[in-house]
This record gives sequence, C-alpha cells and structure tokens, in this order.
Amino acid sequence: MTRKRGPYKTYTKEFKAEAVRLMQTSEQPASDVARQLGVRRNQLYKWRDQLSLKGEQAFGGRGRPKKSEQSELSKLRQENERLKEEVEILKKAAAYFAKGLQ
Repeated sequence: MTRKRGPYKTYTKEFKAEAVRLMQTSEQPASDVARQLGVRRNQLYKWRDQLSLKGEQAFGGRGRPKKSEQSELSKLRQENERLKEEVEILKKAAAYFAKGLQ
C-alpha cells in the first residue's frame, strides 16, 4: 500500500538562520538540535552550506523556479537535451529496421 505524501513544510529565513546558529554554537550534536527543531539533520547541514556560500542572499526563494520563470537559455538547453535523446532513439530504430530489410 502506498501512502500519499503531504505538502512540504516551509521555514522562514529567520528560522533557518537561527537553526544554523544553534547547531554551530550548541554543545549538543546536530542530530539532537535537529530533533528539537523538528527538522532532519541533513537539512541543517544544507542550510549551513547555503548560508556560508550565499550569506545574506541565502534562503531567498521557494525552491526551483517554475517553468514560466526559467530563463530562455535554460529552456533552450532542456529542449536541446530532449531533442538529442529523440535523435538517439531514432538512430537506434532506423538501425533495427534496416537489419530487418536485409
């Protein structure tokens, strides 16, 4: 039996920054801090990495941008990858059917 996943929890920028601060300054292991806050330990490490890389700009948006918000370049790259896959499939199909004609 499969269970349907509920909606993702969202956390504020302030909550994430405070969680990272607690993890770094606390005498407790990260797993204990995560359990107290109700988040996964791995999530704390991800937030720490984002904060160290981006500083004040960390935790800006809500995940991956929607299709309508993607840049034209990324849309074209996606389409290019899809077309390359289609060409490979067609080449394999053509080779398969060519063997049948001989």
